[in-house]
Amino acid sequence: MIFCVEDDSNIRELVVYTLESTGFKARGYEDGSSFLKALALETPELILLDIMLPGEDGMELLKKLKASPKTRDIPVIMVTAKGAEYDKVKGLDSGADDYVTKPFGMMELVSRIKAVLRRSSSLSARNEDTIVLDDIEINTKKHEVTAGGEVVNLTLKEYELLKRLMKNSNIVLTRDQLLEDIWGYDFDGETRTVDVHVRTLRQKLGKSGERIETVRGVGYRMSE
Repeated sequence: MIFCVEDDSNIRELVVYTLESTGFKARGYEDGSSFLKALALETPELILLDIMLPGEDGMELLKKLKASPKTRDIPVIMVTAKGAEYDKVKGLDSGADDYVTKPFGMMELVSRIKAVLRRSSSLSARNEDTIVLDDIEINTKKHEVTAGGEVVNLTLKEYELLKRLMKNSNIVLTRDQLLEDIWGYDFDGETRTVDVHVRTLRQKLGKSGERIETVRGVGYRMSE
C-alpha cells in the first residue's frame, strides 16, 4: 500500500490511478489530518508526501514520521512544486528517501517509487542479519560479534546470551527466563550458571560489557 498525501485533487487522483494501473495499491489523502488518521490504522510500504499542504505542511509531517519508532522506517518521497535546492536538501536531511519536483511524468514517478522500494527492501534484509547496540554489533548470518570495531570470540552460550539481551535492550530478563531460553527446559543447572556466563561475557566485551546491568534479585538488562 502506498499513501499519497496531496491537496490538489486532480494530481492526487491521477497518482493513485497510475499506481493502481501499474500493480500497486494506493490511497490518497488531501491533508495531514486525514493522512495521520489513516496511518494509525494501517502502515503503508511507502509515502508520497507533498510539502505545500493545508494545516501541517509536508516537512512537519516528515519530522513526525521520522521521530516515531512505528513510522520512521517507512520510505518517504517528497513530491512538491518547490524546486529550490534548499528545499530538496532540507527534505533529504530530514529523512526523505527521494525528492520529485512538479511537474513530473507519471512513469518517472513510478520508476522512482520502485527504486526506493528496492533500496528499502535491501536495507531491511541487511538489518535482519545484524543486531546493533551502540558499538556492539552481532552479524547473525556470520555468527560474528564485534565490540568497538574489534571481533570478540564467544562461546555458543555467550553468543546466545548476548543476542537475547540485545534484542530486548532496556528490558529486564530474569535468570529463569534466560535459563529457559538459552539452556532449555531440561537444563539441570542453577541460576548461578547465568551469572557465570554474564561475568565472562562482560570481560570479553571490555568497556562495552558495562552495558549489561545487574538488576538485584531479578536478573539482567542491556542498557542502550
